[in-house]
Amino acid sequence: MSRVDRCIVLVDAGYLLGAAASLLAGEPSRSRITVDHAALIQGLRERAESDTQQPLLRIYWFDGAPDRVPQPEHRRLRVMPRVTVRLGALTRSDGRWAQKGVDAAMHAELTELARNRACSDVVLVTGDGDLLPGMMAAKEHGVAVHLWAVQAADGDYNQSEDLVAEADERRVLDRTWITKAVRAKELTGVCAPPPAPRPEIAAILSAPLPDSALGATAERPAEEGEHAPAVAASENGTQERVPAPKGVPTPKDLAALRAPGVQPAQHPTSATLRWSSDKGWVDRPGVAAESPEAASMPTLAQLTTAEQRWADREEDITTVGGDPYEVGQVFARRWMGRLGDQGHLQRLSGMYPRIPHRIDGELLRYAARFGLLAHKDDQIDEHDRYAIRAGFWREIDVRTAAEHAPAGE
Repeated sequence: MSRVDRCIVLVDAGYLLGAAASLLAGEPSRSRITVDHAALIQGLRERAESDTQQPLLRIYWFDGAPDRVPQPEHRRLRVMPRVTVRLGALTRSDGRWAQKGVDAAMHAELTELARNRACSDVVLVTGDGDLLPGMMAAKEHGVAVHLWAVQAADGDYNQSEDLVAEADERRVLDRTWITKAVRAKELTGVCAPPPAPRPEIAAILSAPLPDSALGATAERPAEEGEHAPAVAASENGTQERVPAPKGVPTPKDLAALRAPGVQPAQHPTSATLRWSSDKGWVDRPGVAAESPEAASMPTLAQLTTAEQRWADREEDITTVGGDPYEVGQVFARRWMGRLGDQGHLQRLSGMYPRIPHRIDGELLRYAARFGLLAHKDDQIDEHDRYAIRAGFWREIDVRTAAEHAPAGE
């Protein structure tokens, strides 16, 4: 069998993105960076073809995932041309995530490609010395091995010296190259941008707390489908949970009062509801049950045809990044765009900060598809819920503000 003159790229995503995070954000946590995967794949292809002087056959993307279930970035990557995704396990031990099986998968792929003479050149983007036997085997089969490193932060060395010594060629992906597709996230005191100011919201936020609520410090746990406690910036800039004061019932408390045999005396019908929102805790007068207007709000599923459902899934896979704030925006745009009765939108806007239960539950279930569940208890992280709802209300604000803008603006 003759050797084919073309190149293949094998990427250890944990190394590439972890080293990029160290370089740009100062720590190897991938949560600290935002990645344009389309730009990154295009950059890898162009660089590989330039360095090897051979056309690209394929890029193999090796990464870990909980229970080997593809995450949003994996779903986007595997539908891109010339990209194959291989997943190992991602396990948590002592509070840290660790990949299992990724190195073995890379080694097996590398040796199999070389043995079958599928290419003339292999580009390895990795720093793990466990790939040394596979690299040596590839060379023995006449394949040229190119080793790429990510520029190390603060002069550190982030590759095995044995790999560097054995490689036929070595290149460094510097900061300039990395920042074409990767950027560090900005850290702020809030977890999502606030929506545009609205007079009715300002009135709600300026309302004083009930006397019975002042000075209390009790917290209530967050549950799926319920509005979780919000976060607020403390004096030192960190985010803290804002406790729900005693005497201020949550919607769940008031709903429980409707159960048979429960006396409603402990909470009057004029009690204040306390909701988490993109503005933090907000107090609103309310009743135990949802209003008929809220209960009649159509869900996104009710407004979506089979054809639209297919298109939504395609968009989720190829373009939606999975950021909690973005997820809330996407859901709101689809819901608003398919409303037949625009009066629902105005009624919803007046309900701020409360999202009707059916729509809110659907929103959180939609967000769960993007890997936003905490793997320990299958609930969405409190900060993520806060950002999901902030994104939802931001889109509602933009739409309603545009509809009320004077003509010509």
